[in-house]
Amino acid sequence: MILYEYPLNERVRTLLRLEHLFRRADFLLQRAHAYDHHYALLTMFEIMDVVSRQDLKSDLLKELERQRQQFLAFRGNPAVAEDMLDAVLGEVDAAFDGLSQQLGKPGQALLDNEWLMALRSRAGIPGGTCEFDLPAYYAWQHLPDAQRGADMARWMEAFAPLAMAVELILRLLRDAGAPRMTLASGGCFQQTLGGRTFQLLRLRVDGTLGVVPETTGHRLMVSVRFMRPDADWKLKAAADDVAFELALCP
Repeated sequence: MILYEYPLNERVRTLLRLEHLFRRADFLLQRAHAYDHHYALLTMFEIMDVVSRQDLKSDLLKELERQRQQFLAFRGNPAVAEDMLDAVLGEVDAAFDGLSQQLGKPGQALLDNEWLMALRSRAGIPGGTCEFDLPAYYAWQHLPDAQRGADMARWMEAFAPLAMAVELILRLLRDAGAPRMTLASGGCFQQTLGGRTFQLLRLRVDGTLGVVPETTGHRLMVSVRFMRPDADWKLKAAADDVAFELALCP
């Protein structure tokens, strides 16, 4: 089964992009080659570009507070295990405190590192980080693997509170959606949202079916059109019925 996710508002779109980048950086930092660390640095620069939005930190703090109030409403409910509720509230409080106590934007301290910013300015140029352009960077790439890894871990630590908040918010959001089996007749599916507000659409489809979902959504309706790629991966509409699992997360 292949899981596809589609954000239904701009905040969740940003969170999914950050999650993708944090996962890529984590994967690359578990490897030791200089090329792995090079692409980990490029990923870090992408994270810096995403978090440059002025309101991102305040948006996440508001969302964490919203989640906290929702869980507090379950206090005294006999159907809810108090120990599990306390554990979730503890995670929310820890993420809120970590993010709120960080001065400025996430990663702000890295902007004062002239060497990193010089590298960042060259990274967008094809081949712009060659040894004749950035000899100091070339020398850094020849440091022992452990030393380069320690540098990368230290720089990425500037985003640790943000990464913790992103992971928690998305996990809680995903857990709130109840999956159900659905059929796209003739490859098409539409559902009106009945006035309810959802933040994320999650779709699982059997990879052996050879179809790719094209999803659109807004506050009134979500729509999925299944496409089938040809040998050159040009997508054409699938005409047959497609069974898939759908979850809408409020």
